[in-house]
Amino acid sequence: MTYRELTIEGRNAVLEAFRSGRTVDKLFVQDGCKDGPVMSIIREAKKQGTIISFVSRERLDQMSETGRHQGVIAQAAAYEYAQVEDILQAAEKKGEAPFVFLLDGIEDPHNLGAIIRTANLAGAHGVIIPKHRAAGLTAVVARTSAGALNYTPVAKVTNLSSAIESLKKQGMWFACADMGGEVMYRLNLTGPIGLVIGNEGSGVSRLVREKCDIFASIPMKGELDSLNASVAAGVLAYEVVRQRLVQGSSS
Repeated sequence: MTYRELTIEGRNAVLEAFRSGRTVDKLFVQDGCKDGPVMSIIREAKKQGTIISFVSRERLDQMSETGRHQGVIAQAAAYEYAQVEDILQAAEKKGEAPFVFLLDGIEDPHNLGAIIRTANLAGAHGVIIPKHRAAGLTAVVARTSAGALNYTPVAKVTNLSSAIESLKKQGMWFACADMGGEVMYRLNLTGPIGLVIGNEGSGVSRLVREKCDIFASIPMKGELDSLNASVAAGVLAYEVVRQRLVQGSSS
């Protein structure tokens, strides 16, 4: 199956995309364009919390597929986003404690797609990503997920730390991937859990870290000191799977 994110060009087309309720990840506007139609588009984008980037005419020309962008190009998601409540309902429907991935600053679409695939195979009920500093559900993500996007809901939230606070009120707790944390094999990773995975370079942001309950590290035996974000997510996820299987066999 071929997946392709939708690129929308031209003022009328972009404005109608917003007014129709379509999920738009990013809006690119030519620097200096401040006439009425463009300002209307910007207002609609702000209502939806769409990321707006002001770029040069040359950049828009490079992005354009039609050559008639009229100073605005919007990029819509290849897939529709779910709501956080959809993820919790998926867990309830299966009669399982919620198991969720929360991704902080994962900007590489290949990493995001691979993590969604791992989440599906590990039995996670969904993935939560932030609106900013994060890859969206592009065609690359869809392809890399190898079909997992058809089954694993992905929710996009304005503020990841606020989402964690809200989920804590519903009984969840959160384990943050951290090289300085306790070795994962020594931690109890059962129950309604969220795995928080950060950017390979900067890790999990301070505000999100402060909301986490425990910090889990993966033992390293080689000369390198870190794993690719998607690989780290997979290793931690399968320790959650292992502990859930052990818990289930002993109950």
